[in-house]
Amino acid sequence: MEAAPEMESMQAPPAHQLNGNWHYQFRVLLLGDSMVGKTSLLRRYTERCFIPAPCPTVGVEFYSKLMELPPGIKVKLQLWDTAGQERFRCITRSFYRNAVGVLLVFDMTNRRSFENIFDWYNEVTSVMEKAIFLLIGQKSDLPSMNRVTVEEAEGLAISLGTRFIETSAKDNINIDLAFETITNAIYEALRNKEIDLQEGWDGVKVIHKKRTSSLLRKRKPPEEKCQC
Repeated sequence: MEAAPEMESMQAPPAHQLNGNWHYQFRVLLLGDSMVGKTSLLRRYTERCFIPAPCPTVGVEFYSKLMELPPGIKVKLQLWDTAGQERFRCITRSFYRNAVGVLLVFDMTNRRSFENIFDWYNEVTSVMEKAIFLLIGQKSDLPSMNRVTVEEAEGLAISLGTRFIETSAKDNINIDLAFETITNAIYEALRNKEIDLQEGWDGVKVIHKKRTSSLLRKRKPPEEKCQC
């Protein structure tokens, strides 16, 4: 089941307005320079469409999507599309603390956008105590124009303690994989207690507490009956 995308200028929808039987809400930011393809990435994932040269994002826009993880965990992804321009930076910074995941997006054909990833990463880590990152190289459909090699991108991902995935919103390459990867990483961090749920923090919202707490617990192997 796919949820219709939600787009807002500055305020996220409250939890009580969300429909469906789901267990968690994860808030994920998309960060990177202007025009690297963040909006195209999100629209391909949530709307299953590609619009060439979309208008630059002003401030922050919100999209949402439902995802199901084994064993039957339903997650509401709240995806924040942020403006890459410097003049909107004070707005986007205000959203860092209430996110759990970050897609660091650069353009494979734009060397500067790749070099600026460290700045985006450092900006986030100076505010967020714990965040799950994933490095995304957009526009893989233009290999002849590449200014960044896969080896360089993978090396950067290793230095940031994350993975690298090359995507193309135009050709719909690895789009689902990118969002599935970061969602699974967030869930595993929850299971391993690497993420602490704090009152007043909206990065992760637990909805069905009784159900999810039992699923998070590692199941004990069945006891063998004595054969004597």
